[in-house]
Amino acid sequence: MAYATTNPPQKVAGGIGGGHSLWLYVSDDVHTDVDAANYFSNGDALGMKVLDTVIVQDSTTPFGVTLHAVTVVTAGGAASVGGALLV
Repeated sequence: MAYATTNPPQKVAGGIGGGHSLWLYVSDDVHTDVDAANYFSNGDALGMKVLDTVIVQDSTTPFGVTLHAVTVVTAGGAASVGGALLV
């Protein structure tokens, strides 16, 4: 599936003094879809930064939770995540 800007990840905790933030993203996309390059097409506008952590919850699988790190954010554009860790 594809990311929809109408269902963006939610920032649940911001880093102190501009440190790393924690995000929660719930969708029916599996974690391998979320790991696609430039998946979060509005990542920069949302304020995502490299090394932020994203908790991804697959809404179709109650225990389908993975942790990801933001790896790339393009100025004025998309964010990519990687390193899915099943929890």
